[in-house]
Amino acid sequence: MTDSAAPAPTPSNAAAETSASAKAPAAAKAKPPAPEDTPFEQFLPQLLLPALSKEVQAYGGPAPALEVVEGAMPVVGSPCWMVRGSLPGERRFWLCFSAKDINAAKTVALAEGEGPPSLLESFLIDERKTSLALLVSRLVQRLNGQKWLGPN
Repeated sequence: MTDSAAPAPTPSNAAAETSASAKAPAAAKAKPPAPEDTPFEQFLPQLLLPALSKEVQAYGGPAPALEVVEGAMPVVGSPCWMVRGSLPGERRFWLCFSAKDINAAKTVALAEGEGPPSLLESFLIDERKTSLALLVSRLVQRLNGQKWLGPN
């Protein structure tokens, strides 16, 4: 008597099938890369600027004018990468990065009126790892502390 049914799986085939099916869900559950893993040159204009603009507007104010520039740090003149922003009423701010890394030392400079910035302060100095949410929330918190946002 001949049996036309498929042969029963051998233990090695069954193990291979189980192993393959176990790997499929693991691959499907892989996390997407964190925003902070984006290269610095892309992180600032593509992620930080839109998030910062949105958060400032959430306080009820107009969207700030924002740009990413490489140049001399306000007040001290050392080279840096920075987010330069302005708000109505001749209010200007700079978020400066000492290196092309969001975890590098950061400073904030503020200026009101036409003059150069007169205030330069360390920014997020106690944080081991910087995230997009942390950068945005603390910068907006700092600007709001100046009473530059919303109905202050």
